[in-house]
Amino acid sequence: MSPDTRRHRGAHPADRRLFGEDQLPALREATSDLSWLLGRGYAMNSALKLVGDRLSLTERQRLAVSRAACSDGQRDFRMANCLPVESIGGEALAIDGFNLLITIEAALSGGVLFVCRDGCVRDLSGVHGSYRSVLETETAIGLAGAVLERFAPASAVWLLDAPISNSGRLAAKIAGVARAHGWPWSAKTVNNPDVEIAASGGIAISSDSVILDRVSRWVNLGYYLVTHHLSDSWIIDLRV
Repeated sequence: MSPDTRRHRGAHPADRRLFGEDQLPALREATSDLSWLLGRGYAMNSALKLVGDRLSLTERQRLAVSRAACSDGQRDFRMANCLPVESIGGEALAIDGFNLLITIEAALSGGVLFVCRDGCVRDLSGVHGSYRSVLETETAIGLAGAVLERFAPASAVWLLDAPISNSGRLAAKIAGVARAHGWPWSAKTVNNPDVEIAASGGIAISSDSVILDRVSRWVNLGYYLVTHHLSDSWIIDLRV
């Protein structure tokens, strides 16, 4: 496998075609159909194949639909536990580091973002064993920090997946930015951030569906950041 040499986390060359206005009706129909199947106990992979094959979706379109869809029960549970961003004042935060940071990087570099059924903004990027900083990384950290500073949490710990290479470097970078600004942050690598965030007792900052289905308090900070501070981002609403 060739090394990751990307300098941005922006759009795929085919995204303008795959997610153009003419594609949105099929994508919304697919999101609705997949959500209906998930609500009736179908497994994600088999349901996605059924929906994607019927509507002749590409792999990248299927990825978008899979991130946008959820059952009515999942949507209702997540939204019932979602707190307004002002609620983080004086609270301890557990931040899903890669999840938040990559979404902001994608927004800053022109990547396509989707408003999903549960109200979260999700991108199509991912880390597959390795994370590489891009030109927008430090700006993304700074933006997240400035917004957190405004709402004044008592503390914030950024949790990063230890098995992903370069996670230690990113943790050090986040901690360094926090020290430079006097922000009450820490950053550390752990083997399973999902478990630690769910067990932390603090307010979760994440759009990861696995985490959102486990926690009783979370804040949709990614959506807030994108809609309030990066409103020129390429955002497609797939809520149905």
